[in-house]
Amino acid sequence: MRMHAMYPSVTKAEPRGDYQIYVEFDNDECGVLDMKPYLNFGVFSRIRDKNVFSKVRVSFDTIEWPGGIDLDPQFVYEKSDKKKGSSRESVQGERVE
Repeated sequence: MRMHAMYPSVTKAEPRGDYQIYVEFDNDECGVLDMKPYLNFGVFSRIRDKNVFSKVRVSFDTIEWPGGIDLDPQFVYEKSDKKKGSSRESVQGERVE
């Protein structure tokens, strides 16, 4: 029987400009997830509305938006541009208000 790798859980998610999300994981890594490539697929077209996009939040071990839009935690971890060895402050960038 093949076992699947366990992926770190998302502990923090903050919206950024240009459809990017700053994420922190429970293994002390952090990074930025760029959602632009996915905005034309299925339910993700609803987060093109910047008001909806800005409502991203942590739910269980991943991120979600209102209306039941969520991402697999493996996807979030694998697609995030993680900055190895850099401080969280250097990855965080500008916050979207």
